[in-house]
Amino acid sequence: MTLKWLAISAALLAGLGLVQSAAAQNATKKSPMAAAAAVAPAPAPSMPMAADYVIGPDDLLQVSVWKNEALSRTLPVRPDGKISMPLLDDIQAAGLTPLQLRDKIAAALAEFMPNPQVGVSVLEVRSYRVSVLGEVQKPGVLLLKAPITVLEAIALAGGFRDFASPSKIVIFRKDGQGTTQRMRFNYNRAVGSAGEDNVSLRSGDVIVVP
Repeated sequence: MTLKWLAISAALLAGLGLVQSAAAQNATKKSPMAAAAAVAPAPAPSMPMAADYVIGPDDLLQVSVWKNEALSRTLPVRPDGKISMPLLDDIQAAGLTPLQLRDKIAAALAEFMPNPQVGVSVLEVRSYRVSVLGEVQKPGVLLLKAPITVLEAIALAGGFRDFASPSKIVIFRKDGQGTTQRMRFNYNRAVGSAGEDNVSLRSGDVIVVP
């Protein structure tokens, strides 16, 4: 009797296993996306660099030349604003956007190879500096890793002092020819209903709060 009961139990368990296996197969057929999601790795988040970012000294660049590993390399921008590459020697990088530097390198390499395909990306921002002076709590130079706005710079400087004039802020900026531009910025209008634009700052900008 005991042997007969064990045989029946084994048969029942085997049948249950077949039913569960068939159910799992049916679920997979009905939901292939769910099965794929279980094994597909999530894409890594990325932080794209702004297209108008201007390269500066100490920035770390990745220069890639298609099908040419000898010319592709990671390069720091020297204090004089230049990078060094085989065949091309010194190239001015500071003051250019990555796209402008890409075109400059491609044009120079065209003398040595047909139709060079070049890519330039900024791996690390090490040159972004903004100065906040005048009637703020912590005047000085802000060393940053990414571009910021005037409102963010003022916040990092601790905000205004009691006798500041937020409506008369001046931003000093040098252009590519070395000429200094003066831009007015009205903090009250930027944070109020007037909706004045919150200016994005470039490396080297100086904010003066009277």
